[in-house]
Amino acid sequence: MDVEIDEFASQESQASISNKLKHSEETMAKDLGISTIVAGLTSGSLNSDILNSSNSDLSCHDDNDGDDAVDEDEDVSDYDDNDDYMYEDDESDEYLNVQAQFDNVDLPPGVEASVSWLKDPSPSADLPAAVSTSAQSDAVGLAAVAGMSASLFPEVANSKNSAAVAASSSTVFAELSSDGIEEEKKEDEVMRKFENFKRFDTVDDFSDHHFNSVGFSGQQPLKNWAKKIQEEWKILEEDLPDTIYVRVYERRMDLLRAVIVGPTGTPYHDGLFVVDVLFPHTYPDVPPMVYYYSGGLRLNPNLYDCGKVCLSLLNTWTGKKNEMWMPKTSTMLQVLVSIQALILNAKPFFNEPGYEISYVGPEGERRSKAYNEDVFILSLKTMIYTLRRPPKHFEDFVAGHFRVRAHDILSACKAYMEGTEVGSVEKGVQNTNEEKSNSNEFKQAVARMMNGLVSSFIKKGATDCEQFRLPD
Repeated sequence: MDVEIDEFASQESQASISNKLKHSEETMAKDLGISTIVAGLTSGSLNSDILNSSNSDLSCHDDNDGDDAVDEDEDVSDYDDNDDYMYEDDESDEYLNVQAQFDNVDLPPGVEASVSWLKDPSPSADLPAAVSTSAQSDAVGLAAVAGMSASLFPEVANSKNSAAVAASSSTVFAELSSDGIEEEKKEDEVMRKFENFKRFDTVDDFSDHHFNSVGFSGQQPLKNWAKKIQEEWKILEEDLPDTIYVRVYERRMDLLRAVIVGPTGTPYHDGLFVVDVLFPHTYPDVPPMVYYYSGGLRLNPNLYDCGKVCLSLLNTWTGKKNEMWMPKTSTMLQVLVSIQALILNAKPFFNEPGYEISYVGPEGERRSKAYNEDVFILSLKTMIYTLRRPPKHFEDFVAGHFRVRAHDILSACKAYMEGTEVGSVEKGVQNTNEEKSNSNEFKQAVARMMNGLVSSFIKKGATDCEQFRLPD
């Protein structure tokens, strides 16, 4: 008997709830002027505060103009998928973005919730609120609204508003398709600019040049100063190697900027290294002044984190007489090639004065190998730094370079994690039979950076990179 009473009570309760829902539907239908309303639309509403809030702002803070440096002592583990240093304006996954809006909303099964921030491009003012909101859902929701059976919305389906909803749906899909085409065109444009990028060119804007505020201060340059600079330009234009790119300034002949590609067979391979140059008013009696954009990273004994370049040819280091600057014969081209060949070399550990004598044999090789491992990590960080803040007038080159070289860089990282000696890379991994003796710390450091590199390269348009992503 108790069971029968309980069942009866349960049925009574369900009937009561059903009647209340029916009454609610009829009341809403009357108020809205619609003969039939989808029951799900009356069963719950979204909190507007939740819909209008943003819980997925992943944009990062740009470096301050006066503080480009990255802490040299910062652990490489800090530079992972979520690190500000790696991302300029990171965009989260759209699905996760939408999901986050509804995590705390209690909706009955089967209810289609609208998304307030996806607005109908041209909503009809005559549409009832419930229909209009539904029509402002995501692209899939728009298609569903446009294709709904007329029996659900008989009055709307027979009105001009039905056409408006369908038209707005078509508009959204057309815009999505158009966005895809535009993105493809944009990527093609990036590669076109990269392929046509000149090794030498003259530009106007020098506002971000390190020496832009350094002038002659009323001092007159030497009589043949301008002629000598023009001769330097001609040499650079005709003889620059394929891996060095230069921009000079017609309104400031005393300034020059160069981007040097890290040589293959070194721990600097595929990296981009930026220097700014000033020709003093007494040039060529004195050598040019050179500033290296370090990003706060000391990745070579001759390249200081403060920007100083230590090189005999620049008279910033002692050397034999024929290694120093010689006004009648030395050139800017020699300076750039020397930085690339003598500083960014295969064993930079021995650039430190006296190390070739102090550390010989196996001990020297061990220390050199360990130094190369550290240098490669810093070089990867420099890549990210350059991607985030490409030098002015080299934006197209930076984007295209890393789009083309991304796969090889990631392939090298993978090989180094497996033990291949750092630097044994040239358009793919070489010398894979080398002794697999890279330190565990180095392998872990590369692994910590791997996913960040993958995301950064993909963001800039590189393909075939997702295969290198490591499991979390």
